[in-house]
Amino acid sequence: MLALLGLAGCESIAVGLHLRMRLDHVPVTRLAAALAPQPALSPGGRGRLVILATTGDGRQLATVGPGHGKVLFDSFTFDAQVVQVKANGIVSLPQDPRVSDGRVPHVHVTTLGHPDVVADLEIPVRYDVAFAAHFSGRDGFPGADGANGFDGTAGTPGSIDLSNPSAGGNGSDGSDGGDGFNGGDGERGQAIHVWVTLRAGTHPLLQVRVASITREQFFLVDPEGGTLSIDANGGAGGRGGSGGRGGHGGAGGIGWPSGLSGHDGRNGSDGHRGNDGAAGTIAMEVDARAQPFIGRIQLSNKSGSGRPGASPEVHVGTVAALW
Repeated sequence: MLALLGLAGCESIAVGLHLRMRLDHVPVTRLAAALAPQPALSPGGRGRLVILATTGDGRQLATVGPGHGKVLFDSFTFDAQVVQVKANGIVSLPQDPRVSDGRVPHVHVTTLGHPDVVADLEIPVRYDVAFAAHFSGRDGFPGADGANGFDGTAGTPGSIDLSNPSAGGNGSDGSDGGDGFNGGDGERGQAIHVWVTLRAGTHPLLQVRVASITREQFFLVDPEGGTLSIDANGGAGGRGGSGGRGGHGGAGGIGWPSGLSGHDGRNGSDGHRGNDGAAGTIAMEVDARAQPFIGRIQLSNKSGSGRPGASPEVHVGTVAALW
């Protein structure tokens, strides 16, 4: 809430300095909307609106951000279908392709203070991008470093007066540094099952479902340019913590004779690296019609140390439509 209030305050100051503007009191007659940096979105992708307002006297006023203008997005309201639009003009498409498959995302923009000045934007959906499904184990946590030892205290001074000499006190020993803690073990990659089938048509697309015991993901991949990387790698073991530095021995006190300096403390031992997680397993069922495009799907199941896991099991047969 404080952050929002701060942002609102900054915008009000910017408007007062004419660095930003709102359109409620501007004679807007026409509105146009586009999406940047690309006109299309892929599932899980996002862009930002660029809105261009034209006034009765011919001025063209663009929104902040990629529009490189001064108009704030709170000059508009948004009504969206399939996509979500945030107050700052960010447009996002859900990652699940079943939400957008066969539908056209649409954004309706209305100008505050000018309810009859509107713009409509249809956003194409593209599937010729690089998708990824991550079912790998997490890396182990790094071990905490050992605490540094305390320095010894200096010896008390004596006297160097030759007529009344006295010995300086010995410095105390520094304390030992603490040992570093062991790193945590990397998690095992998940056991996953993959189904691939072809949705035939003038522009065939691959339907893919990837599932483990805990979750599932769906993808729609255009084999002409699109790819899907699926990983079930083990997590790397966490690094061991560094041993703490031993404390320095205290200096001997000045005297006749001077005191002896204390011994430095022992440096702590470094912690051990955690064990690497084992590779996960991958089983994949591919519909025979999709087999010519199977190279668009890359599989990876390595241990946390990079050692290859068991080869994925791939079976070609009949896979029905996945949705």
